[in-house]
Amino acid sequence: MAKLEYSLDQIDLQILRIMQDNARTNNADIARELGMAPSAILERVKKLEQKNVILQYNARINPAALDQKMLSFIFIKTQDIIGVQKVGLLLAEVPDVLEVHDIAGEDGYLIKVRTNDSAGLVDLMRNSLSKIEGIISTRTTIVLETVKEDNKLVIPSKEA
Repeated sequence: MAKLEYSLDQIDLQILRIMQDNARTNNADIARELGMAPSAILERVKKLEQKNVILQYNARINPAALDQKMLSFIFIKTQDIIGVQKVGLLLAEVPDVLEVHDIAGEDGYLIKVRTNDSAGLVDLMRNSLSKIEGIISTRTTIVLETVKEDNKLVIPSKEA
């Protein structure tokens, strides 16, 4: 797999910092903060999108508002051989599965799921995960309390 190289300057990094904090910040506000023209910001943002630096814009929703209060991590042992992600791709299709990670170690995958309660978790395991061919076993960890949950990346500073 070829490593992608991204050429980001200090202004790009500043734009990313602002947008990561609030993706609804408009180009005029970013331009004012950086002392640039809004058209220049628009052009840079479009380039960041085209280069797949900015992948998408999302709203962060409170899981409790949707009665998805139970957060669990499930380690999954599979029959997949190294480099084959058949089970991982099938796991990614399950709506309650938020993340699928191909991991090193005894288990093949680590998934993050949200359900309304333990009955919802049992239902997910019985009616979705158990139907995926190639899963040998699972090990579930239920989160009692989340201290920090954030998807923000640390954006480095470039020295001028």
